[in-house]
Amino acid sequence: MTAAAASTANTAQLVQSVDWAAIAPPTIAAVTGLAVLVADLFVPKDRRRLLGWLSIAGLAAALVALAPLRKGDRSTFCLTTEPDACSYTADHFTLVIQLLVLGGALLTALLSLTETEEKLPAGEFWFLLLSSAAGAALLPASRDLATLIVALEVASLPAFALVGLKRGDRMSGEAALKFFLSSVTATAVSLLGVSFVYASTGTLHLTEIAQGIDDTPAQLATLAKAGVALTLVGFAFKTAAVPFHFWVPDTYVGAPLPVAAFLSVVGKAVGFTGLILVTVVAFPSYADVWGPALSVLAALTMTVGNVAALRQVSTRAWSAVRLLAWSSVAQAGYLLVPIAAAAYSSNDQIGATVSYALMYAVVNLGAFAVAALVARTRPLNRISDYRGLYATRPVTALAMGFFLLCLAGLPPGIIGLFAKVTVFQSVVDAGLGWLAVVMGVNVVIGLYYYLQWTAVLFRAPEAGTKTEAVVARAAAPAPITLAIGLTAFAGVLLSGYPQLVLRFAASTLF
Repeated sequence: MTAAAASTANTAQLVQSVDWAAIAPPTIAAVTGLAVLVADLFVPKDRRRLLGWLSIAGLAAALVALAPLRKGDRSTFCLTTEPDACSYTADHFTLVIQLLVLGGALLTALLSLTETEEKLPAGEFWFLLLSSAAGAALLPASRDLATLIVALEVASLPAFALVGLKRGDRMSGEAALKFFLSSVTATAVSLLGVSFVYASTGTLHLTEIAQGIDDTPAQLATLAKAGVALTLVGFAFKTAAVPFHFWVPDTYVGAPLPVAAFLSVVGKAVGFTGLILVTVVAFPSYADVWGPALSVLAALTMTVGNVAALRQVSTRAWSAVRLLAWSSVAQAGYLLVPIAAAAYSSNDQIGATVSYALMYAVVNLGAFAVAALVARTRPLNRISDYRGLYATRPVTALAMGFFLLCLAGLPPGIIGLFAKVTVFQSVVDAGLGWLAVVMGVNVVIGLYYYLQWTAVLFRAPEAGTKTEAVVARAAAPAPITLAIGLTAFAGVLLSGYPQLVLRFAASTLF
């Protein structure tokens, strides 16, 4: 072979073909976001609703693009020297999380249609929402630390702007600033951890880190352990794990309600997905470092979240949103439990986290949808404002009661009960009896405030109030009604056929 032919052959080996079908879901969301941003320059103000429907169509198309990938055997952007080391992998874990985040973004878009017509700048909002959704869909497919951090920031940076998008609202600006400063600090710590891991192993690919970190020279062992611990910080922040949770209540209250719903589900999915990838895939041999740390974080998170939710005063302004915020912190503790358990038993435990996350996403988005409806007539969104809801909107009140019972884990919210049992089973199988006890106590605490709110829905309005008349006169916007209906239908379906999501707890997703 001549030198020219050999050079041509070597060059050909360096050229990679991109699997466009594998990367289609996040790509469609990102391209739609750019299209909406450009279209905003030409669409008249009185027709800005078209931008919302275009965004919804793009998210629906991204969800449809998951269907050809259902076998979970696609990878792309692989090393030419190590074909098994890929930066993007569309396995079953990736597909389930992409279904969760894109579905959550679609429901958020439905909740936001009315908001963008009345209060928020449409073009900027839809671009930021789609950009964040694209980053959240990219993250579960990321299989190297560089792509993982980039995806985390693509999901996070637009979210900062979404929180502060209510122009002229001081509370919104303060919430966005607190969210931004906390997140940037956590990301900086994670980047420091990534640099330590790279210095110790010489690679950024998760599978190669898992293989090479055991061979770290003795003089670099401490550096590697520090890198493992620091890398977890950024993702722990996204899950709102204690002590990285201080931004949650103020951010949820200051943000537009659809954005708060988005953060509570999609933002949380970003966090626990990153934790799973860096712990179970990249650092399995350092389970003695991250296992105890996540166990303590899980116990602290569920306890602090439930106790803070328990202390909410029903007549305080925005108490309903604050309770949902602290509830989301407590739920993050439950989501962390199976990840911690994976350090003591097998990686299959993470399926319990995925199953629980799917249940939580459906019912929590439903609860925020009802909150968005009530906020149209009661902008302070106090828990006491829900008193008598059954008398004026019986179907909405029944849906809200169902969502709260699912979060509590009580019938008829069967899917919530089964999801909690699955998490309990994972921690018991791992031999973490103390964590199971802590979780049991916290479930009982949660029952009190969930049932208390549920009871408020069915009480008669107080004498002399105009709640009934005000709520009855306000027509429910069709997109919000559709969001409530879809989440209620999904919750009922999962309660009737819980195996639709619980099967992930018994299967290997990687």
